[in-house]
Amino acid sequence: MTALGDLMAARIATTGPITLADYMADCLMHPVHGYYTTRDPLGATGDFTTAPEISQMFGELIGLSLAQAWLDQESPAQITFAELGPGRGTLMADALRATRGVAGFHAALTVHFVETSPRLRAKQAELVPHAHWHDDASTLPDAPLFLIANEFFDALPIRQFTRDAGGWREHMIGVTDGNLTLGLSQAAPLDALDHRLTDTKDGDVIEVCPALPAIVGHVAGLIDTHGGAALIFDYGDWQSQGDTLQALAGHKATDPFVTPGQADLTAHVDFAAIAAAATTYTRVTPQGMFLERLGITARAQTLAKGLTGDALTSHIEAHRRLTHPDAMGNLFKVIGLYPNGGTPPAGLNP
Repeated sequence: MTALGDLMAARIATTGPITLADYMADCLMHPVHGYYTTRDPLGATGDFTTAPEISQMFGELIGLSLAQAWLDQESPAQITFAELGPGRGTLMADALRATRGVAGFHAALTVHFVETSPRLRAKQAELVPHAHWHDDASTLPDAPLFLIANEFFDALPIRQFTRDAGGWREHMIGVTDGNLTLGLSQAAPLDALDHRLTDTKDGDVIEVCPALPAIVGHVAGLIDTHGGAALIFDYGDWQSQGDTLQALAGHKATDPFVTPGQADLTAHVDFAAIAAAATTYTRVTPQGMFLERLGITARAQTLAKGLTGDALTSHIEAHRRLTHPDAMGNLFKVIGLYPNGGTPPAGLNP
């Protein structure tokens, strides 16, 4: 077991089993041994690759969608251009480059990143040197907010519950024969899950992200009060169903409980929970459809001019990965937030 695993085992021996949310939080953000505090996880040498690292087209089109939202709202003079969990800063850098020609947009914006990893903050500063950093979304300025969240909510800690005749049994982490193991609490009714009794049966598993409502609620509140828009991309579905916890190391699936702190942990996002925490939101739309509506194929054809050989092959494959239903096109989805009575972000329908 890892050093972090030993620390968890000692904690469990003293205080008893911990929730899956507590386990994920330590694995990802422990100040000494946490996954995101000890490495750059992105790219071929990391553990996973996100859409902005696949092609510049992703960030460019997102930037243009939000710039259009700014124009639709009569171009407010001072805005927050923010990203939650910005990785290396690649998406924001591409968005800023693509919007340089939108008159007045760059003069109006200030870039803000919500990022807790010191290593990733350093990477972001190289690409977007004048950004402002926040530990959480609650300290974003009281101003019109134009926000991006790509694969942010899937990395937030979750709690898992199995429905039981007596209520719900929570999945808990304990220790068996020196190893971290997953077990179940005693069954008990939970008022917060009463709404899931109508669409589940005994034995069904659901997941809850405790931090999600407050984050979305704060972002939506800023947009409702001051104006703006948010584009939220992730894999998931309209409502949580089943065990979706997964671990990745070296671009391959691994056991989430064998090497704590040395693998990325994620879970599918419940888009219904995002909608419930917001005020005005768009339909959930497959990522491929969203990008096609914004003209990604035409952009891909423009970028392909002059490319040959491996560079052209790689470019064509990047377009396919982002949009094709068998790749990221359907697996990843997007929901937009916008002011009540306003215009939805370009690429999305109300």
